[in-house]
Amino acid sequence: MSKGVPTSTDKNIVDLSRGHRNTAVAKAVRTTRERLQSNKAGTMLFESEMLGMHVGATLQGAAVMPIVILMVSGFGAYINPDPTLFLWTLATLTVHALNILLVKRAARHDLTTANLVKWRRLLLAGQAAMGVCWAFFSLQSCTACSGDTFLLYKGAALLIVLSVTAMSNMLLRQAVLFGFLPTVGALVYVAITTRNALDIGVTALFTTALIFFIYITSRLHQANLKLLSYQTEKDDLIAELEVAKSLSDEARRRAEEANLAKSRFLASMSHELRTPLNAILGFSEVMATEVLGPLNNPLYKEYSGDIHRSGQHLLDLINEILDLSRIEAGKYELNEEVVSLLDLAEDCVGMVQLRAKAKNITIEEQFEPDLPAVWADEKAMRQVVLNLLSNAVKFTPQGGEIHVKAGWTAGGGQYVSIRDNGPGIPENEIPVVLSAFGQGSIAIKSAEQGTGLGLPIVQAILAKHGGEFKLKSKLREGTEVIAILPARRVLESLPAVTETQAVEPRKRQFA
Repeated sequence: MSKGVPTSTDKNIVDLSRGHRNTAVAKAVRTTRERLQSNKAGTMLFESEMLGMHVGATLQGAAVMPIVILMVSGFGAYINPDPTLFLWTLATLTVHALNILLVKRAARHDLTTANLVKWRRLLLAGQAAMGVCWAFFSLQSCTACSGDTFLLYKGAALLIVLSVTAMSNMLLRQAVLFGFLPTVGALVYVAITTRNALDIGVTALFTTALIFFIYITSRLHQANLKLLSYQTEKDDLIAELEVAKSLSDEARRRAEEANLAKSRFLASMSHELRTPLNAILGFSEVMATEVLGPLNNPLYKEYSGDIHRSGQHLLDLINEILDLSRIEAGKYELNEEVVSLLDLAEDCVGMVQLRAKAKNITIEEQFEPDLPAVWADEKAMRQVVLNLLSNAVKFTPQGGEIHVKAGWTAGGGQYVSIRDNGPGIPENEIPVVLSAFGQGSIAIKSAEQGTGLGLPIVQAILAKHGGEFKLKSKLREGTEVIAILPARRVLESLPAVTETQAVEPRKRQFA
């Protein structure tokens, strides 16, 4: 291998790792589906993530609860200046600080399914400790207060604390229940002891609010679990799409490299293949026509004719392959000029007329008169019409008919239609016939087999012109092919401009 030529060893890297990458993707998708389809097991897989989210949210809102405690203590001191309330405030702030230290410790550890139960119990124990503090608050009374002011203050404070706790601990399952079950017990004890209607009402109201918040936090917890599972599924699917996209891009790159290598190979081999073929064709034709003298054996003349026909077939195949490779590589350039589609169609009919007469085939022409010229590549369009006519003559049986039409399309373009009454093409074989090197079953059985490149080349040339190719065929009824050029290719005929018409505006301009 010469320097500067890239080797193909790097092309195997993707193929070797492809199975591993697909296995990893399949495993990720399977794990996600198991998590989504399972109930308790799937929920436990997300509980560690939920607990981690709770730890982060608690650390971010660590200052909320001390502010609430100080506000409750401040209002209480204003209503009832009792030193026990100050001691309660100190104890509650201390328990809250211990809870924050516990949460910080949990944040420094990896919360996995293995240690999930342990950390969840510790955090719930911290909430229960705070609940005991609020239970002591609910046992507070004010003998010096007039009326029911202190009782209303205590009930309002407990409801506010219940709301704040429920919103800040909705990611920790059963936190509200463990945090305020002691408070409910203390309120029930006070209500039974005092038998006061307002105490009983406060207890009933707080218990109802606690049940409501337990229900709300449970639903929010379940909603967060579903949201987390959907997000995980989305991430896994995005990862799968990224892997598939990378594989697709790599496959496309390798296909483009292979196509470029093919085009380079065909371009470099065209001269080497055509040079000996020209010699074979030339010498075989000299031998077949006996230019240098008669051949002693008649079989030699027949063999030389076979050599010439085979060489010509091989040369046509090489030319068609090179044309298709240039089109696929984007190297096929149009040499556009003014072309008459009517004259071009008549010339092509004349070129195949001899072969048609040999098979007793009648070619009928139906051309619309006065068709304007089109802006196209004459050589390419001649190749299109000639290929279609050659196929029609090839597959039309002895004594058949071929109808050639040329005219306007409904959109203002021009078309050439060629219809024969040959054997036709089965509907399921039409895509095969239109593909490169594709041949239908009838063409394979025919004695005049082609290369299978004619129709793909026709489609590509018409596409380069912005046109369209249509093939309609019915088995045992015949085939019709239509080559269409768009309206923008049609040149409008304008009247000639006389000299007086050209000079007249100038005189008016200077008048």
